[in-house]
Amino acid sequence: MMKQTRGERAFRSVNVILLLLLACLTLLPVLNIVAKSFSDSKHLNLGTVTLVPEGFNTKTYQVVMADRVFWQSYGNTVTYTVLATVVSLVLTTLFAYPLSRTRLPGRQWLITLVVITMFFAGGIIPNYLLVRALEMRNTLWAMIIPGAISTFNLLVMKTFFEGIPTDLEEAASIDGLSPWGVLVRIILPLSKPILATMALFYAVANWNSWFGAVLYLDNYQQYPVTIYLRNIIAGSMAQAGGDSDALTEVAANIKAVTVVLTALPIVCVYPFLQRYFVQGLLIGSIKG
Repeated sequence: MMKQTRGERAFRSVNVILLLLLACLTLLPVLNIVAKSFSDSKHLNLGTVTLVPEGFNTKTYQVVMADRVFWQSYGNTVTYTVLATVVSLVLTTLFAYPLSRTRLPGRQWLITLVVITMFFAGGIIPNYLLVRALEMRNTLWAMIIPGAISTFNLLVMKTFFEGIPTDLEEAASIDGLSPWGVLVRIILPLSKPILATMALFYAVANWNSWFGAVLYLDNYQQYPVTIYLRNIIAGSMAQAGGDSDALTEVAANIKAVTVVLTALPIVCVYPFLQRYFVQGLLIGSIKG
């Protein structure tokens, strides 16, 4: 290993310090919202809560977690996120892999059409009319199909596939594998980093999604937890469908508690995918 010069060591040290400061600044709002979720109304109304809970209180957690509508919304979000992530991964993979191969007829035209969608979209009203015409309103599919493929994710995955040597495919074809066999048995096992990265991207996007529910769903029993949270923040508990009387008693930190409970699953899942995240994103962004 080459010995670092004094300038390189100084540069590295400054980078580490700056990144640690940035990480601390990013962490402060998280600690603040967690502290508020465990504080009592008196200190919250006085505005004295910073990074440590004051007047430790878990009543709000008990009230929210006893609310049937909250868990119904939570279950809806889990269903939407899991199904949408699976559908998005399958469709993105089946689109990105052919685009990564130069032998695909009309490849450049298809790539051009894909890139155009990054800058121009049909708009909210045409999308709504299309979903309604397909009779997907107030159904599970209204939360899954309209945003099934992200153009950015598609292009990143395409670039990753381009870095896989075509010699492997040719050898597998000579051994008798069909194109589907090559994809399933050769390409996908080599693509775990990018698949994990795309799964994380799609899962976070779907977990945090709320606008589609506002457009396409009318029944609060189908709402995801983000709509429950939005209605609490807006002060519209009747619309959220929750127990208004019970939640009013703990209204001071109800928003903080709901934010913590809503973000918790993604925070728990991220560490398991983080080791694939940097590798998949970097390899998929730069052609090897």
